[in-house]
Amino acid sequence: MSRIIAHIDMDAFYAAIEERDTPAFRGLPLAVGADPAQGQGRGVVSTANYKAREYGIYSATPISKAWRLSEDARRRGLPPVTFVSVDMRKYARVSDAVMAIARRAIPVLEQASIDEAYGDLSSTGSFEAAAELCRSIKGTIFAEERLTASVGIGPNKMIAKIASGVQKPDGFTVVTEAEAEAFLAPMSVRAIPGIGPKTESILAAQHIRLVAELKRLSRTDMEARFGKRGLEWYANVRALDDAPVEEHGEPKSISEQETFAEDTLDSQILVERLSQIGDGVFARLVQEGFDACRTVAITVRFADFTTVTRSHTFADPVRDGPAVRRELLKLLLPFLDRRENPRRQRIRLLGVRIEKLQGVSDGDKS
Repeated sequence: MSRIIAHIDMDAFYAAIEERDTPAFRGLPLAVGADPAQGQGRGVVSTANYKAREYGIYSATPISKAWRLSEDARRRGLPPVTFVSVDMRKYARVSDAVMAIARRAIPVLEQASIDEAYGDLSSTGSFEAAAELCRSIKGTIFAEERLTASVGIGPNKMIAKIASGVQKPDGFTVVTEAEAEAFLAPMSVRAIPGIGPKTESILAAQHIRLVAELKRLSRTDMEARFGKRGLEWYANVRALDDAPVEEHGEPKSISEQETFAEDTLDSQILVERLSQIGDGVFARLVQEGFDACRTVAITVRFADFTTVTRSHTFADPVRDGPAVRRELLKLLLPFLDRRENPRRQRIRLLGVRIEKLQGVSDGDKS
């Protein structure tokens, strides 16, 4: 029997929560992130609602640029952007409630991040039954949390995730196994996981811009050009992905990562994003019922896809989010100069992982 996988993705999650909790924000462009400081602020936007995105403001947009775009809009007679600071503890609490709703209905649920999850719905027996179940989940999330989610249903995780993004916000897209290759064919090659701006440019120079065009390359060509990753893409462009949906029990580690829209070596952007990813991971630590960790690690992926991980293990369990953030910053700094980045490459991905987790009943509680 074919698999049936759902991807549930909350819409502009942080911004949507702020709009929900503050009625005065509703209907206005909203950006959650660093303080813009009248255009002099450091840091980036964490999440922008869809009205702010109409101004060109997205996740990871430098906050100073977001301010300028807001001012440009204001001068054109449009509403200026409302800027709100990040409240990770609140977002983690809401995430916990949303995931609990999904778990009540889905037997195997994999939480992929604070605002998205995969569910294995193969047991429903048909895409029609899976769709009915997911519409019910969407309705319950809205009724109980007053937030919208976009859902994609497909024969595997890759197709489900892409499908959840095609009709945002409040979207619902079903792609059966028979439809999957045709669904992908007209899309940009960027739809394929792991193909970023650099690879897109390389392919465009060879007049390959769409998935259907990339699909014309043979398996041998794909491997010769891109190595192991090329073999993955050869399968992906044919709508194949065998990654399982895994229900995590008590986690041995908690991690999150972010691939940037543009590769960067801007220290302000990198430090801000690392801090926000770290805060999100620490919030999940609490959400998962733990209160301390012993090891923190960062993952850095450069523009050429070289990936490096560095970690630090504390002598004693750490229960303090700011202490984790400080250690993550220490691990990042060598990548901003020639110690860990001798060729001064731009960075395309940052990840944070915490390990050796402890709950309130573990170890010394003093």
